[in-house]
Amino acid sequence: MNLKRIAEIIKKLFCLSPVPTLLIAVPSFGLVIYVLSNTPDNEAVTYIAYLLSAYALIISVTGMTGIVKWLQNGINNHPVVRKVLGIPMVDRYLKEVMFRTEASLYQGLFINLLYAGIKLFSGILYRSVWFVSLAVYYIFLAAMRFSLLHYVKSRGKAGEDRISELKRCRLCGIILLFMNEVLVGIIILVVHENSGFEYPGTLIYAMAAYAFYAIIVAVRNVIKYRKYGSPIMSSAKVISLTAALVSMLSLETAMLTQFGAAEDAAFRRFMTSVTGGAVSMIVLAMAVFMIARATMQLKKINGKGDTIHDSYTRSGG
Repeated sequence: MNLKRIAEIIKKLFCLSPVPTLLIAVPSFGLVIYVLSNTPDNEAVTYIAYLLSAYALIISVTGMTGIVKWLQNGINNHPVVRKVLGIPMVDRYLKEVMFRTEASLYQGLFINLLYAGIKLFSGILYRSVWFVSLAVYYIFLAAMRFSLLHYVKSRGKAGEDRISELKRCRLCGIILLFMNEVLVGIIILVVHENSGFEYPGTLIYAMAAYAFYAIIVAVRNVIKYRKYGSPIMSSAKVISLTAALVSMLSLETAMLTQFGAAEDAAFRRFMTSVTGGAVSMIVLAMAVFMIARATMQLKKINGKGDTIHDSYTRSGG
């Protein structure tokens, strides 16, 4: 079996059309929520629920663009929607990529500060060092978003000053690199103490919905905004993906703590270690990639500038 055939099989399995994606994803997410809430006696049901939810997450990520387009085709023809699309601000949001990026930075900044406030309040209320650590992490993410937002507001359109954008992108990568050390410390602390995050009442379901939404949108945007070639846009989307990954890690530890049995201590440690390690490696890879790529492109641009200057000097200019 050649690689092309394997790629076709993988595409058929994980890149479904909108309707099958929704028919599989919605019941799968519902099943895993039921299993976590009720802890069935049959372990096979639990493992099936976890496997289906993992598959549902993958096809949701790969099929999100198709689902959005499918929904748009049905919604855009509605009279109310047509009136909304006629509003200048909405029209600008849909047509101007940089305006959307700026809006998403405002949204992300607000959510990061809100998350940081909730975690800090919970950390003080429950005397939890993990919540306080996460609050600090989200504050750093908010600071990075604010830095990009300040650049966008002061510089205007993306792509006009590529050197400045690359330097800002590299700075974000360096900050993300140091922040990853904080994240590793949080993970080690959670694994060592065999504890995690807890949400009161049914708030965990709202957090789960937001975490899945955030990770799907973040992955989609990282891929989508690469085509614009703007380091600032790419940096903004990487920060969103980092926040989404940390939210998923926080959600997993909360679910394992809230729904897991007391005798599942080894399982909680294992799952937290694996997921935490994976998240940390992904964040590390993104940070190193941002730094390396920005540095290489800056050297390339400076090299071209030196070549032009030498040519000008030799010609007697």
